[in-house]
Amino acid sequence: MTYQASDDLQKDIEDELQRFDEALSMFNPNSTLSRINKSGAEKIDLRKELWTCKVIKESIKLSKITDGAFDITVAPLVNAWGFGFKSMGDVTQKDIDSLRQFVGYRLIHLKKGILTKADPRVQLDASAVAKGYACDVVAELLRKKGVRNFMIEIGGEMVLNGHNPKGANWQIGVNKPTDDPTSTNMDLQKILTITDKAIATSGNYRKFYEKNGKKYAHTIDPATGYPVQHSLLSATVIANNCLTADALATAFMVMGVEKAKLLAEKLPDVEALFIYNDGGSENKVSYTTGLGGSRN
Repeated sequence: MTYQASDDLQKDIEDELQRFDEALSMFNPNSTLSRINKSGAEKIDLRKELWTCKVIKESIKLSKITDGAFDITVAPLVNAWGFGFKSMGDVTQKDIDSLRQFVGYRLIHLKKGILTKADPRVQLDASAVAKGYACDVVAELLRKKGVRNFMIEIGGEMVLNGHNPKGANWQIGVNKPTDDPTSTNMDLQKILTITDKAIATSGNYRKFYEKNGKKYAHTIDPATGYPVQHSLLSATVIANNCLTADALATAFMVMGVEKAKLLAEKLPDVEALFIYNDGGSENKVSYTTGLGGSRN
C-alpha cells in the first residue's frame, strides 16, 4: 500500500483488515462466513454483519448479470477440486452431480439482513470477491481520514485514487500469463494508466496443480462443476469498485474471451483486457473499446 497522509495509519488499516477477516475469511473457523457454512439452519440472522450482507447482496446481483458464471455458492465444487479449505480426492462425475444440487445463486436469498438457504448444505465461497472488497473497505477507511492519493493492493486486486508520488496517474502492469505457481515470473504484457478506479485480474496460470499428468485450473465453472478449459488465460477488469472488478474477472474466466468481451462491452463503467491463446505460438490480447479495442 502507498498513501499520502500526515499520520501513520498502519494500525488503523491492520485493525480494519482484522475485522474483515473475522467477517469473510473462509479459512478463519470463527468468521461469519464459516458460521454460515457450518450452520444447519435455513435462516441465518446477518443484520449486524454489514460487510457480509454487502458481499452476498452484490454477489447475487453479479450472478444474475453474468448468468451464473460468477456464483458465491460454488464452495462445494471448489473444495472437491482441492482449491478451497479441503484437499482434493478423486473426483468423479457422480461426485459432481451430487454436489451441484447445492450450488446455484438461486438457492440463497437475502432480505433485510436475513439469509435464507434453500438447503442447509449450501455453502458460500467469497474468495472471488473478498480480496477486491477488502481493497474497497480499506479505501473507504482512507477516504474517511481525508486521504486522497493512494494505491491499495491485496493479492493482485487494487484500488487507485488520486495520483502517484510523481503527481501522475497510477501505472499498473498486467503480467504475461505463464505457468508460474511460484509467482516469480513478473514479465509485463501491458501497462495501464488509470486513477480513481479499481482493477482486478483473474487467471489460471498461477493457481493450478497437476495430478496424474493432468492440469487442473482453479477457476470452476458452476454450470458444469469442472475446472474451465479454454483459450482465455487471464482477464483484467477495471470498474468503479474492486468487489465488482474481482467478481467480473472470475466470471469472464469462466465465460471465455468471446462471451466475456460481449458482456464487458454492455456493462457501464467497466473495461476489460483479455489475454488468450488460440493455439498459436504467441498469446493474443483483446481490449474493450474503452481501452482502445475493437467491437469485433
